[in-house]
Amino acid sequence: MKTLARTLSAAALAAALAFGIGPQAHAFAVFDGANFGQNLLTAVRTLQMIDNQIRQLQNEVLMLQNMAKHLQRLDYSSLGSMETALRQINVLMARADGIAFDVASTDAEFARLFPREYAVTVTTDALAVDARQRWRHAMDGFRQTMLVQAQVVRNVDADTETLASLVTESQAAVGSLQAQQANNQLIALSVKQQLQTQELMAAQYRAQSLDQARTAQSEEQARAQFVRFLGDGRAYTSQH
Repeated sequence: MKTLARTLSAAALAAALAFGIGPQAHAFAVFDGANFGQNLLTAVRTLQMIDNQIRQLQNEVLMLQNMAKHLQRLDYSSLGSMETALRQINVLMARADGIAFDVASTDAEFARLFPREYAVTVTTDALAVDARQRWRHAMDGFRQTMLVQAQVVRNVDADTETLASLVTESQAAVGSLQAQQANNQLIALSVKQQLQTQELMAAQYRAQSLDQARTAQSEEQARAQFVRFLGDGRAYTSQH
């Protein structure tokens, strides 16, 4: 209301000067009240229209600024460190000896070292060599599992720092794009942890399977050795 009153006063003064009203006006000047009122209303409406246009432009500028914030990209990425950590685990998984993580080679090596039944002609030396090889594979399986476990523990330590950084970036996001990008990286971190957990479980199950298969194969080996001990089944008799 004060702004409108000042506007009306300014418009009235401008109109009075325009029509020669004041101390220096000529005596013969005639004041036209109707025209003065019309001009005053026109001036007020013009000022209001200009004020509305200014406010509209200010709102549009503010909207564009907000849009720019929402489209601003996040200057932080943890994807590189996640990929490096997963590659390190993949390298450890690929180092599996003997019964490896490959379908074809696993099937062939398992059939060789864990036959369902030994031939009658199998020698004691061959049985001992196979038993030693199975023991070595079992030990390699346990060793690899421990290496993968150690790498996962190291990755978890790094993930703790990455998680803290991502939460900080997410909380400090100035727009929806930054918040979404931070959230996407948090999801990627969760997926990475699930993948490395799956690989750890695969390594553990492999070690357990090798040891259980070695134990089961020992029974077959014992049977084959017993058959060799008996020979043809005829008792030995001395000749005089």
